[in-house]
Amino acid sequence: MDSFSHLIRTASHEQHTEAETSTFMSDLLGGRLGVDAYARYTEQLWFVYEALEAGAERLASDPVAGPFVRPELFRLAALERDLEHLRGPGWRAALSALPATRAYADRVRECAERWPAGYIAHHYTRYLGDLSGGQIIRDKAERTWGFEKKGDGVRFYVFEEIPNPAAFKRAYRELLDAVNADELERQRIVTECKRAFALNTAVFRALGEEFPLSA
Repeated sequence: MDSFSHLIRTASHEQHTEAETSTFMSDLLGGRLGVDAYARYTEQLWFVYEALEAGAERLASDPVAGPFVRPELFRLAALERDLEHLRGPGWRAALSALPATRAYADRVRECAERWPAGYIAHHYTRYLGDLSGGQIIRDKAERTWGFEKKGDGVRFYVFEEIPNPAAFKRAYRELLDAVNADELERQRIVTECKRAFALNTAVFRALGEEFPLSA
């Protein structure tokens, strides 16, 4: 029988691939968009991680979601440092969420407040993605726009408190395999993972409309 972590990874593979290969992300990683598009994307991430981490303290003692609340993963402070570098000290006053981003953040907050098992789905899709594919974005950003290696502008992707990402991801998958949920609830978590990727893809689509490449 497949482990739960394997089931999540395989069941959401199609949605994961769609997100990774979106036009906006392909253009961003291909160096075809300017630093303003990267900064706008970083702004959208702030709203999602604010929703994820605002509920973390309350969920820390929850029997289902609690084991996943790991302060070494938290990204909000790093995002804010990046945004100050990208947008200047007044970045917060000009911060705005795309409608797709608002929908994404609202769903994360809803799960954090009402459905801890659903929160796990969003936690998994975001943080493990940051530890994996996010490193490709960091490398591209450093080389394309000249950010200092692992410095301001890309700190979101730098997990200083996780010296061995591979070992951390193995331990995280073990947490998924041991999640305190019955089979029906686990299926609901898998479905929510797919929804999380779809919400993320919708943000990429909206960013692509905001930053279209000229013909």
